[in-house]
Amino acid sequence: MTRCAFIIDHALPTGLIANTAAALSMTLGKARPDLVGCDLQDADGVGHPGITTIVMPILVADAGGLQALRRQAAELESDGLRVIGMTDVAQRAKSYDEYGRRLAATRQEELRYLGLCLHGPAALVRSLTGSLPLLK
Repeated sequence: MTRCAFIIDHALPTGLIANTAAALSMTLGKARPDLVGCDLQDADGVGHPGITTIVMPILVADAGGLQALRRQAAELESDGLRVIGMTDVAQRAKSYDEYGRRLAATRQEELRYLGLCLHGPAALVRSLTGSLPLLK
């Protein structure tokens, strides 16, 4: 069984929290298109594009907690855990090309994570996120 969780820096303004969650979910959807259900119709025959077929809780941590969580999660990638990160470098870039250049010039320990998406074996995701509170 697989599980997914988004962990966002609770100190971010509401708009950046929403943007971070949206960006992370798009990347997850690209990597795992099977997580999006088929298109459906309502009783009036109006079409509705498929949405996620899994629960995607949004949890919170502080900046230091996200950095530590990123390090812990990276150690479990070989066990099937997928780690997607949204950093301050990405958030500040005006284009994807600029993001690529800035990211290439930034060392891992200098990155500030705004949010993470963890997806993979349920036990691994739970072991990393089980004590984190939900976004409220």
